[in-house]
Amino acid sequence: MTAYHLPVMVDAFLRFALEAPAGAVVDATLGGGGHVAALLAAMDAAGVSRPVIGVDQDPEALAAARLRVGHDPRFTALHGNFRDLDQLLAGAAPPAAILLDLGVSSRQLDAEHRGFAIKHPQAALDMRMDPTRGVPARDLIKSLELAELARVLRDFGEVRDAFRIADRIKEAAEAGRMETTGDLARLVDRDAPRKLNVHPATLVFQALRIAVNDELGALTDILAKAPKLLAPKGRLLVMSYHSLEDRMVKHTFAEGEQGPPRPPRLPPPSDWRPTWKVLTRQAVVADDAEIAQNPRARSARLRVAERPIDGGAR
Repeated sequence: MTAYHLPVMVDAFLRFALEAPAGAVVDATLGGGGHVAALLAAMDAAGVSRPVIGVDQDPEALAAARLRVGHDPRFTALHGNFRDLDQLLAGAAPPAAILLDLGVSSRQLDAEHRGFAIKHPQAALDMRMDPTRGVPARDLIKSLELAELARVLRDFGEVRDAFRIADRIKEAAEAGRMETTGDLARLVDRDAPRKLNVHPATLVFQALRIAVNDELGALTDILAKAPKLLAPKGRLLVMSYHSLEDRMVKHTFAEGEQGPPRPPRLPPPSDWRPTWKVLTRQAVVADDAEIAQNPRARSARLRVAERPIDGGAR
């Protein structure tokens, strides 16, 4: 099996998670189990114990994480999307910390049958993180109106000339020529400039992946639910890898701490209560040593906020 990527910013994750109050730590984007394995080892070294719950929408990731962690009685793995964490954790005590490590995994990119990557031109154009649900990218393209597809490319990929590219993609799809990752990559590559050795279809693939998996919708949902899920002084840790996600997290945390947008010097509404206390005034980034070992860490941004004692559960 192709390996999952190295977990990013493990030391920062452990510090923020283990400083949280007593209670479970939830890795809501379990992947191959790297952060969970590091957490269990750190608890062993410190002589402490707390429940650890791993959630992932990808059945292959769950299988890999279970294999990596083994039969540790502290660990429970659950299949699901983090946007449904309230349902997945129903009946359990509020967790002390929740980790979201956003984006796509190396395993998903490297696995040809998943249809995520340009480098597998014969793969069916799928891109679903949970292959048991939803529709693959090739079907989403067919179902979207031209204007909707252009919006996806523009908003989720910041693709230049999005309408023209969307028009060409729709034309190819209607002619039955948009079935594989190679079909999409060749169409975009036909007359697009190549910059810094990056394939010109990279942003198109990113935009479609985000749309197929409703990644920003899922992030919106969990950011709204998290204050109600966490124990008092519980922490939400979010690692993001592009500006769309990072802006959402930054703005949500700021509004949860300072109140809704309003004119300068105007106090927040009288019925407003804070839902977050921001613990990272600037996003935490990986140091040079980690980036040298794990290039994926270069674009990672970690933001952490804590639920106030009297906030969240309203």
